[in-house]
Amino acid sequence: MPDLQQTTFTLEDLRARAGSDGPIPPEMRLAVLGFPVEHSLSPAMQNAALEAAGSDIRYGKILCPAENLAEAVGFARQAGFLGLNLTIPHKFEALQLCTELDDTARQLGAVNTLLFDGSRTAGFNTDGPGLVRAIRDVFSFDLRDLRVMILGAGGGAGSAAALQCALEKCPRLVLVNRTEDKARDVARRAAALLHTDRLEGPENRVTVIPLENAALGEQLARTDLVVNASSLGMKRTDPRLVPAALITPDLMVFDMIYRPAVTRLLEDAQAAGARTANGLSMLLHQGALSLEIWLNRPAPLDAMRAALQQAAAAF
Repeated sequence: MPDLQQTTFTLEDLRARAGSDGPIPPEMRLAVLGFPVEHSLSPAMQNAALEAAGSDIRYGKILCPAENLAEAVGFARQAGFLGLNLTIPHKFEALQLCTELDDTARQLGAVNTLLFDGSRTAGFNTDGPGLVRAIRDVFSFDLRDLRVMILGAGGGAGSAAALQCALEKCPRLVLVNRTEDKARDVARRAAALLHTDRLEGPENRVTVIPLENAALGEQLARTDLVVNASSLGMKRTDPRLVPAALITPDLMVFDMIYRPAVTRLLEDAQAAGARTANGLSMLLHQGALSLEIWLNRPAPLDAMRAALQQAAAAF
């Protein structure tokens, strides 16, 4: 069997597998589809979990351009796949391919997990619930008890995080984005979900601010948790999202980026004495939730965590 962590299969490989031929091994009945997808650590994590669970099923990664998603899902069904994970750019388009959606996928407007069950194609979203579990895991707090600021709130990851915070009824939600109009669209959806009597008034439900120092400083004084959902920080040359001087020791800072393991934002936060975590824990928990959907049993979290940490260190 090929090394499923190192090997990236193509749409043509999947087409061949649907015809009972080709390089994809028959044991591989789960996969992540994306474009790009070569960097994914999910196969290492999920295969460790499947082995720990005593399953013969294996998990791989398949490169799939956006325009070929429906075709790829059809081939996976024909090939006897149990399900799929979906990453960029497929999470929104997948909604149209599902015969049913769980409540979270419907409310977040995106799908990252498919389950094939007979004629059913069930769509789920484990990204938002994965964030909830990750925050509880690394900071020992629940989102519902935290005043949250989301950086990059206009994009897909930021939108999902904001809407999940709203579903959790967090007491305060601040959305930060370079393009305020995009964040305002997310804010309207979040406000519709954020019904709680813990808020002082409508103006306090959701706040949208620009990525400017004065606005950041004012809002950070009333924030418990900062979540970076933008891609800024992947490169050392990226500009600072938050000036180091504005970060205080009482903050918790969560960066969805996990490569590098310590972004400039996390470095500045650590220097200020704030508690920090990167996105590896979110990847772990959203993956565990997906596995529980496919196997209908609790995920072996310890095995997944160890494999994920090892794969991240070796990448």
